[in-house]
Amino acid sequence: MVWDVLEEMRIRSLGVIDDAVVELSPGFTAVTGETGAGKTMVVTSLGLLLGGRADPALVRIGARNAVVEGRIAVPEAASAAARAEEAGAELDDGALLISRTVSAEGRSRAHLGGRSVPVGVLAELADELVAVHGQTDQQGLLKPARQRQALDRYAGEAVAGPLARYTEAYRRLRAVAVELEEITTRARERAQEADLLRYGLDEIAAVAPRPGEDRELAEEAERLGHAEALASAATVAHAALAADPEDPEGVDASTLVAGARRALDAVRSHDPALSALAERIGEIGILLGDVAGELAGYADDLDADPLRLAAVEERRAALTALTRKYGEDVAAVLEWAETGAARLTELDGDDERTGELTAERDALRAELGGLAQALTDARTEAAERFAGAVTAELASLAMPHARVSFAIRQTEDPEGVEVGGRAVAYGPSGADEVELLLAPHPGAPPRPIAKGASGGELSRVMLAVEVVFAGTDPVPTYLFDEVDAGVGGKAAVEIGRRLARLARTAQVVVVTHLPQVAAFADRQLLVEKTNDGSVTRSGVKVLEGEERVRELSRMLAGQEDSETARAHAEELLAAARADA
Repeated sequence: MVWDVLEEMRIRSLGVIDDAVVELSPGFTAVTGETGAGKTMVVTSLGLLLGGRADPALVRIGARNAVVEGRIAVPEAASAAARAEEAGAELDDGALLISRTVSAEGRSRAHLGGRSVPVGVLAELADELVAVHGQTDQQGLLKPARQRQALDRYAGEAVAGPLARYTEAYRRLRAVAVELEEITTRARERAQEADLLRYGLDEIAAVAPRPGEDRELAEEAERLGHAEALASAATVAHAALAADPEDPEGVDASTLVAGARRALDAVRSHDPALSALAERIGEIGILLGDVAGELAGYADDLDADPLRLAAVEERRAALTALTRKYGEDVAAVLEWAETGAARLTELDGDDERTGELTAERDALRAELGGLAQALTDARTEAAERFAGAVTAELASLAMPHARVSFAIRQTEDPEGVEVGGRAVAYGPSGADEVELLLAPHPGAPPRPIAKGASGGELSRVMLAVEVVFAGTDPVPTYLFDEVDAGVGGKAAVEIGRRLARLARTAQVVVVTHLPQVAAFADRQLLVEKTNDGSVTRSGVKVLEGEERVRELSRMLAGQEDSETARAHAEELLAAARADA
């Protein structure tokens, strides 16, 4: 076994299931049971394990939360194993353990390999591990967008390459178109903005403020406004430190310190401690002389010119006028001017920019047209192969005369891109409208499957599509929820046979009500309710031998003990074994 396999799931307090273990075959597992017994909970559980939406309504009444645990055998070389290890998960003896908990209040938790992980990590693994199909997926196949996605998926790199280049060009075109529309539709607003910026920049340039000038002028104004008091204080302080040399009676700090120094110098040689003090007094004398000199210079240099003070205040008023409009201080004003100048350059270049954007838009539209044509060509080629493969599959699903085809068309739009010599509408995925058509029998015109397929035919078309995908883009596990709805008789037998063949290269799990399908399974699981309406651990069991015959008989005739039904059930099993 080389592919990833879902070995088992344990489901607790989910819907009607109280506590049950679902053991799956590596090949084909059929899940059967009475209507309402909880078969679909198997699909729901797997959906939760692989990142599906957590619905608190799924939590069993009276329970605090629902828990689903799964064990998937994953080869060490598989990409799923590598992604799990990136998330911090560890393999348990070659298996990956996954757990999902949903509370009755709607909270959800996910664990992978013993580590708590975001639910999105489980969703990433789902893309690689499992393809889930149910009634909602059939409805999705009716939408043209899903049909285009299916065709692109089948085409592979032939479409993926040009589609990636197209998507990049499309995004750039959208950005260019938005910018161009903004410039052209807001031309008046942008012109007004440019005028306001130009006025402000001229006003700032006329004043020409310097960085830090507002602080310097504030300090100078404070000094000039108190010049007389400052000069008087400096003079008095100078006199206290150094008296007038022409006044022999003057006593000042410098004279007193000099006297102290002389007194100590006379005896300092007798004691090192006293010598150190004398040195320190000498340093004080030098410091007093320096300060006295600076005070004298300060007093002489102090400018008490009222004209200078007036000039300073006038300059400060001019700066204040700017800071009221453009920033809280000169630094903010200069920053506004720098930003405004850059914006004005941008606005003044509108005409030039408009020309550049127009040229780029036209070039991108031409490029998109070429890429859209390449996509159309690749899709057309892939559509023939895809339709032929699906048609061949339908022949093995009791629709031997059915024919599947694709209609690939474009809608003309004068504002679109040129494809095949016509201007056509386009979108993020190209210019093609893709529709899957079905002609169920000879002579019937091909019609969209939404209109031309019955419920049973649609089920078979979807199965055929998935089987074709399995040959080109396989996943390890396929889960089908009543893909056989609306089917019976020979068609049901052919569906069972085709699912069994698919199970030769992948794990297949099918929730079914048809005995013709269940008979082909390698393992059949029966979901049963207890008397209180719940499914317990014993309510999901593997059927073997006589038990399987009885369940197939019930599915055939509603009677486990009907001899006719039993004979038919045994015949179905024998035919399935012979076909294996």
